[in-house]
Amino acid sequence: MTGWYAERKPDWSAKAVIAATVLALLLVAAVPVALLAGIVMMALGHVVGGLALFGGSILAAAVAVVVAGMSGMRHLRKLVSRSFRVVQLDGSGYAPGSQFPDSAEPEDSGYTDAVRLDPSDYTEVR
Repeated sequence: MTGWYAERKPDWSAKAVIAATVLALLLVAAVPVALLAGIVMMALGHVVGGLALFGGSILAAAVAVVVAGMSGMRHLRKLVSRSFRVVQLDGSGYAPGSQFPDSAEPEDSGYTDAVRLDPSDYTEVR
C-alpha cells in the first residue's frame, strides 16, 4: 500500500508533453496581443507587416496546439497500454450472428416487409 502514495516524478516524455502544452497555451494567449500589435502596425501604415504578424501568430498557435494534442494522445495511449492489458482482436473469436459489427447478419430479422440484399448489390463501387 505504500507504493500507492509514493511520489512519482514524470519521465522525459511526460515532461515533453507538459512543455508542448505550456508552449501551446502561451502562443494561444499571445494571439490577442498580436492582433492588437497588428492593428497598431496597420494604423501606422505597415498593412502587410500587421497582417503577417497576426497571421503568423495564428499559424504558430495552431501548430503548437496540434503538436501538443498529438503528443498528448500518444503519451496517453502509451500510459493506458502500460497500465491495462490491451490486446488487439482480429475478429476470429466472434460468433456469427452476434452483436458485433464484423459479424454476419442473422438469418431471420423478424420483419416481413424487409428486402434481403445480396452482398454484390451493395459492395459494387461505381
